[in-house]
Amino acid sequence: MRFVPIKSDDQLDLQALHRVRDRWVARRTAVMNQMRGFLLERGITIRKGPSHLTTRLPGILENADSLLSGRLRVLILELKHEWDELDRRIEAASAELQRIAKQDDACHRLMEIPGFGPLVSTALVAAIGNGVTFHKGRDLAAWLGLVPRQHSTGGKIRLLGISKRGNEYLRRMFLHGARSVVMQMQRKRSALALWLAELSARSHRNVVVVALANKMARTAWAILSRGTHYCSPALVAA
Repeated sequence: MRFVPIKSDDQLDLQALHRVRDRWVARRTAVMNQMRGFLLERGITIRKGPSHLTTRLPGILENADSLLSGRLRVLILELKHEWDELDRRIEAASAELQRIAKQDDACHRLMEIPGFGPLVSTALVAAIGNGVTFHKGRDLAAWLGLVPRQHSTGGKIRLLGISKRGNEYLRRMFLHGARSVVMQMQRKRSALALWLAELSARSHRNVVVVALANKMARTAWAILSRGTHYCSPALVAA
């Protein structure tokens, strides 16, 4: 039987901060989608993304010839004020997480791993602490749902997609961090970039992102459980 260690007050506070920030991010996305939907009903289409909506919204509201009633203009302005307030709250929460990550030794060591930033490091420390709950790195990756599901029948083993079990928020943070590393792999010359390039040549981009997220989880467990720093693998010449 595996016993889950009780989280400290600092871990609970950090986890609560992440949950509140994630709810604000989801609410901001809902506000933007509602604004885009109201404009689409009046024949005004705007591309996805906050930058496009921010750029076009002032001109649409100031244009007297647009098919917007006075009541709808007021509603959209109220939604824009709510959007600005959510932006302010999210930035304040992100700044607080960044401050905590700089002061905490475990988070500081985790941020040495490619793909780890203040959000991923603080979320992982809040969830697992020093990682002693897991016996090895693969157990942490399996807990995050980053390992393939297995279906065996008739003596044949078939590996499927990732299980997607465990902490959905933490898995999403790992995938975002891995995706940022994959986007920048061509700009750097390292053993990790070479490994990603070889994997990308024979696998889909999403498979590469998940594989890197799995590697990040295993590396993070080793650093947390052993109290060591990240050591980048050397690039061996052919």
